[in-house]
Amino acid sequence: MHSTREWAWGYLLIAPMALGLAVFYLWPIVQTIYLSFTESGVFGGHTWVGTANFTELLGDEETLGALGNTLLYAVLVLAGVPLAMVIAALLNVPGLRGLGLYRTLYFLPVVTMPAAVGLTWRYLFNGDFGAINYLLSKVGIDGPYWVGDPDFAIYAIAVVGVWSTVGYNAVLFLAGLQGIPRPYYEAASIDGAGRLRQFFHITLPLLTPTTFFVIVITMINALQVFDLVFLMIDLKSPALSGSRTIVYLFFEKGFVYNQRGLAAAIAVLLLGLILVLTAIQFRLQKRWVHHE
Repeated sequence: MHSTREWAWGYLLIAPMALGLAVFYLWPIVQTIYLSFTESGVFGGHTWVGTANFTELLGDEETLGALGNTLLYAVLVLAGVPLAMVIAALLNVPGLRGLGLYRTLYFLPVVTMPAAVGLTWRYLFNGDFGAINYLLSKVGIDGPYWVGDPDFAIYAIAVVGVWSTVGYNAVLFLAGLQGIPRPYYEAASIDGAGRLRQFFHITLPLLTPTTFFVIVITMINALQVFDLVFLMIDLKSPALSGSRTIVYLFFEKGFVYNQRGLAAAIAVLLLGLILVLTAIQFRLQKRWVHHE
């Protein structure tokens, strides 16, 4: 009887959180999956069409292009993870003065409004009067139209993506570095190990759990990029074809062309892609993540 009462109180205490999770997360997922198998009517309503939306998307060059742009952006942003690790290592120097200030400066892009970030970088990347091309011209380099050229747009957006995430990742790495016991380094120094050897034999192995977490979170966020593309690329710009992402395509289908069935199918495809890539990461982490 006492055990039953404890179980009842436990369920009662988690009921508000479980209800919120079901209403705001689980139910929208179920509804989106259902809508992905339907076609929206002109005046509302929907008709069941089976897998027609998925067949159309998988055979559409625009969808495949958006998928390729999304994966390329994710790879480019993940390339910024080592940079965050280096910054964290520099901030982890014992006795460093102004550590709190450095943390704040590096973390500032994370809490800056996406609209301000996108519009500011759009100005910096402007091909005619942007600050980046102006600085390049000072060293004799004729900069391209970064956000107006389909060959460069996705790379310009990826630079902003790295800039926006490197501070957050650096703070995580810094926390991981500060969690490594100092006696390990002291013992290695006594045995004659230099800083480079200590980094590869102590720091990197013990930092792999943090590295795994950073890689997974960065990848998931990169696959969902939308705001930077929307703010930095004009709707009628030729660069849109080279920078359109899966979420941007979802926005177009669902809110511009009112093709809610196709938009839901895109959301389901993105969900599946994230689940597959995350599952692969969790499977591979058993081979390279070392726990203390």
